[in-house]
Amino acid sequence: MKHYIWAILWATIILVLCSLPSETTNNVPQFPGIDKLVHTGFFFVFTILLYYGAIRRSANTEPSWSITFRVVSFSTLFALFTEYIQWKIFTYRSAEAWDLFADIAGTGMGVFAYLVLTTAVKWTLCREQATP
Repeated sequence: MKHYIWAILWATIILVLCSLPSETTNNVPQFPGIDKLVHTGFFFVFTILLYYGAIRRSANTEPSWSITFRVVSFSTLFALFTEYIQWKIFTYRSAEAWDLFADIAGTGMGVFAYLVLTTAVKWTLCREQATP
């Protein structure tokens, strides 16, 4: 559990911010779709932090489909949970399918970033070892 402390902290921040009434953000500059951008950003960071915890826990830096499956599954379930509590508990908030889509898009972006970065690091290390 200690490896996931940053993901847990970030999830707590997401839950707190998702529970705030929308009137509390009136002073924040707004444009159409800003809430979707925020959802995407929340879940991009959350996914990266889940990967960080999973990598630290397994001590394996290679891309792993089992880790990816677990990270995507957990992030998607958390996205569903946040929308559910906005629908049933925080009734002054609204649950939207497009928010869920933005959450999953952020998760996908996090997975893509992880795969690209781990592959780039692997290629760089291979190149450095091959160069005399």
